[in-house]
Amino acid sequence: MKLDILAFGSHPDDVELGCGGTIAKSTQQGKSVGIIDLTRGELSTKGSVDIRNSESQKATKILGVKIRSNLELEDGFISNNKSNQLKVVQKIRIHKPDIIINTAPMDRHIDHQNSNRLINDSCFLSGLEKIEVLNQDGKKLTPWRSKVILEYIQWNDTKPDIIIDISGYLEIKLQSINAYQSQFYNTKTNPTITPISKPNFLSSIEARAINFGRLIETQAGEGFTSPKALAVRDLFNLLV
Repeated sequence: MKLDILAFGSHPDDVELGCGGTIAKSTQQGKSVGIIDLTRGELSTKGSVDIRNSESQKATKILGVKIRSNLELEDGFISNNKSNQLKVVQKIRIHKPDIIINTAPMDRHIDHQNSNRLINDSCFLSGLEKIEVLNQDGKKLTPWRSKVILEYIQWNDTKPDIIIDISGYLEIKLQSINAYQSQFYNTKTNPTITPISKPNFLSSIEARAINFGRLIETQAGEGFTSPKALAVRDLFNLLV
């Protein structure tokens, strides 16, 4: 399936936290969006693989995403090696996204920054003709290079290269995050133990979106960095 946007996360819930508003806005604009989770999140202190899988399915429906799959890499030990690169290249060539959304280049969780390098390198390799990758039916996939790669902001506060206006979509973003009841603060079933299950974590996600909105004079925004220079065809496309 050809996609407009393909978003990658180290774990189920990373994409929702980092760019859920942008995805919700894009799907409601008629864009086709897919999510690839690299791991099952099996090392998470809270929940289980089965619970996370069920929660991710709920979040996927909330965001209106076309496809979601999991590469089942090893949680906590994501490596930027040839085997993993070819798995990512296969997904890129199958879905041929115009835009790829990646994890943060530097972050508290080592999987996030390791994923970033893996995805960025795989984006480059995907465009090389002499790298042969097959689909599930054994058919050779043609090279593909996406036009834009953006990296969402995760734990660390990072100065964005671009802010996407998500006014009117922050509530959907928060709904998709709250689908992961096993991971975040819940007074009945989820005592405060981990950094992301503390009450102020979800508050910080909402506050960040509101603050990015403030910076671009809208209600809410999501910030992204880019590994290469961003371009617009017309100066007036910069107007919000």
